[in-house]
Amino acid sequence: MNPKLLIVDDQEEIRTQMKWALAGDYEVSLAGDRPAALSALAETSAPVVLLDLGLPPSPGDTVEGFQALGEILARDPLTKVIVITGQGERDNAIRAIGDGAYDFLCKPIDTEELKVILRRAFYLARLERESMALRDQVADEGFEGMLGTSVQMHQVFTSIRKVATTDAPVLLLGESGTGKEMAALAVHRRSARKNGPFVAINCSAIPETLLESELFGHEKGSFTGAHVQRKGRIEAAAGGTLFLDEIGELPGAIQVKLLRFLQEQHIERVGGRGEIEIDTRVIAATNVDLNRALAEGRFREDLYYRLAVVVIRLPSLKERAGDIEYLARAFLQKFVHETKRKISGFSRQTLQTISRYEWPGNVREMENRIRRAVIMAEGKQISVDDLDLSAVAVASGLQGQSLKEAREHLERDMIQRSLTRNKGKITAVADDLGVSRPTLYELMEKLAIKRD
Repeated sequence: MNPKLLIVDDQEEIRTQMKWALAGDYEVSLAGDRPAALSALAETSAPVVLLDLGLPPSPGDTVEGFQALGEILARDPLTKVIVITGQGERDNAIRAIGDGAYDFLCKPIDTEELKVILRRAFYLARLERESMALRDQVADEGFEGMLGTSVQMHQVFTSIRKVATTDAPVLLLGESGTGKEMAALAVHRRSARKNGPFVAINCSAIPETLLESELFGHEKGSFTGAHVQRKGRIEAAAGGTLFLDEIGELPGAIQVKLLRFLQEQHIERVGGRGEIEIDTRVIAATNVDLNRALAEGRFREDLYYRLAVVVIRLPSLKERAGDIEYLARAFLQKFVHETKRKISGFSRQTLQTISRYEWPGNVREMENRIRRAVIMAEGKQISVDDLDLSAVAVASGLQGQSLKEAREHLERDMIQRSLTRNKGKITAVADDLGVSRPTLYELMEKLAIKRD
């Protein structure tokens, strides 16, 4: 079958002429106005559209044509729309390209030029749809729950596949929200220990006075409140995997005990007198600059080399530019399915904002923002306001500032808004922004933001 082409023009004579000129190569559908065009698209799903910007009820201007362009692309952003304008209306053509049109032609139409542009448009449309189908397949299959089609993420997946077959300790590096715990879980699930326990502990979330007992366990009566013997997280992970998140926050005294365990595979409970042999694999993660921590003496060099037998770096979302729109659509599809909301997609302005936004909280922030948007959306499309990314809009007012100044301005604005919304509750603000509490405190100190 020939590829499907939709021609939208208010003049029947022009529609008929173009149909006769192109019928040998394409299955042509015709429409004389915007409603007819949208109806024809719903029926044919034509991947390429020829669109005259002058449509009824006001063919003398371009209002209806631009509205048709927006609705066509909202229905399917992969549609290649070639707009047709009059001579001397180049500004309209440039505006249409900015709004997402693929190309433009000026009247009178040169048939040979039109055929060349159509061939390119159909070729690109086919490649993009094949790529999208492949991405959907990857998304359906996933990689242990991790999403990504960028080169950077494929490198991460390859490293996980390789290291999972060994028992070597792994150190995961990356900003908050990049998916370090998911990567650790992927290593566990693909290892020979997959039937054993996966035990995670956030080293920065537990007070130092309790952390030793939490990791190594304690004997009855070893300290006030120790009414029973209790196994620690290391013991609980026997035969499986121990995931030490935020390892860069580990106090010095506990670093010594952990190093001894990694060297000897033995632990001693708090208040205990005998050694307990433990067989567990250790995966650690941090968003702290460990090289700086080593230089400042806050992290032991010998412990670092014990943990960093294999290092896997999780890229930030802004480093995965090819994944941003893909992830946004995947999360939208997920939450629309969960909530059963009738939402067709993102508005074009929202997609542009999503692509420009720096995502300081990375994938976790994006997931939370889109979940919120699906819940709060009142229309059939997700708007910028639904995402609560209004702070991005002020970027246009930041001209003349350096990139560093502009970023600090946006970060300060978002943190202050969240502090107001959450009445100064740091844990709630960290969750809202998709960052860890230590990261939030560092940002507040850097930006001179007071909690009250």
